[in-house]
Amino acid sequence: MLSWKTISTIFLQIVVAVGVLQPAPAIVVRVETALGNIDIDVDTVHAPLTAANFLRYVDDKLYDGGQFHRATRPDNYVPQLPDRPPMQIIQAGINSAKRPFAPIPLERTTTTGLKHVSGTVSMARGEAADSATSDFFIGQGFAAFGRVVKGMEVVRRIQHQPVKMQALDPPITIVRIARIQ
Repeated sequence: MLSWKTISTIFLQIVVAVGVLQPAPAIVVRVETALGNIDIDVDTVHAPLTAANFLRYVDDKLYDGGQFHRATRPDNYVPQLPDRPPMQIIQAGINSAKRPFAPIPLERTTTTGLKHVSGTVSMARGEAADSATSDFFIGQGFAAFGRVVKGMEVVRRIQHQPVKMQALDPPITIVRIARIQ
């Protein structure tokens, strides 16, 4: 049996597809870091719950003063399964002095239709599926909700900073994240 959330997501996708409703205007946020800016197109149509979660952290300025704290690449990541390629991501989160909102349910890519390709932005989660709060990935992740539209060179620069294991050393400060469109 399908959940109410799944049914409502499918209904919204059908309504948009047949033209009864027009898709929401694009929302682009700018991530300002010490190494440059990254612009992210937030997909509120295909991943409405995850996008709304990310945007409430942005709008409440909870990422300001946060940091990119993790980077994985082929030289520091061993796949959990031998037939999987090494995960290549950078991970960011809010300032540790700020409290995250309650976790949200996982919007799986099998439901949203979004793909994990270069520049995909996803919410991170813990062991439990429905545990995403504030951390997000650029690269392979869990609940995809956007994509980098400008600044992939900054993403690569962050990914290639020095690490201890997978922890960026030092972390890269997020000056602010704000809507620009």
